[in-house]
Amino acid sequence: MSSLLLLTNALQPSTEVLPALGLLLHNVRVAPAEGPALVDTPGADVILVDGRRDLPQVRSLCQLLRSTGPGCPLVLVVTEGGLAAVTADWGIDDVLLDTAGPAEVEARLRLAMGRQQIVSDDSPMEIRNGDLSVDEATYSAKLKGRVLDLTFKEFELLKYLAQHPGRVFTRAQLLQEVWGYDYFGGTRTVDVHVRRLRAKLGPEHESLIGTVRNVGYRFVTPEKNDRSGEEARAKADRAKAEDADASAARDGAEIPADA
Repeated sequence: MSSLLLLTNALQPSTEVLPALGLLLHNVRVAPAEGPALVDTPGADVILVDGRRDLPQVRSLCQLLRSTGPGCPLVLVVTEGGLAAVTADWGIDDVLLDTAGPAEVEARLRLAMGRQQIVSDDSPMEIRNGDLSVDEATYSAKLKGRVLDLTFKEFELLKYLAQHPGRVFTRAQLLQEVWGYDYFGGTRTVDVHVRRLRAKLGPEHESLIGTVRNVGYRFVTPEKNDRSGEEARAKADRAKAEDADASAARDGAEIPADA
């Protein structure tokens, strides 16, 4: 028996939102589908969100739940007509029709919890690169302990690049991996998000996202950043030294030997 949290603004009991729940033995708690309800997420094995109506508000709630990292699967309950509006950027783990039978509901809940357990056991919850840390569990990123104010897609883009340090991705690849196959926007979207990410990283760390001319972008590890900076400084010092030597040589040629 699992602990389920159902977020809904409907006045009906939970068995009216998803009738199959009345035939299963899970412990179901009901809370308003609003931001303050997030305090009720601890202890839930799965969060069910009533998405049968007011889809724009439900979409925002799902994204808020995902960005705050409740740490458990997020399953959306919709009508058949509502399926057309659901996309990858909702941040949900699975979707259920409100007419689904008890066997299907039980199977989907079991699979959602199983996938969550596999991710928890096998995948690092935090990606660290120098002063940058990306926490997949809470959907947050910190730079020198400072929390970065990122949108959902900015976080996903930063996380994906940080997961593959040094690897170069084309704009089309990033669009496919971060935005998904069902996104129909152009690759210019990637450039806009990279520019915003760099602005939020700040002048000192914006070079963490490197541009490979005529190809795309890559995550530059801090060590490479340091080496690149040292090489640039050394090159500048050599250039200054050469200019000084050349200037001294010119001055020596212009000044009479007996002066």
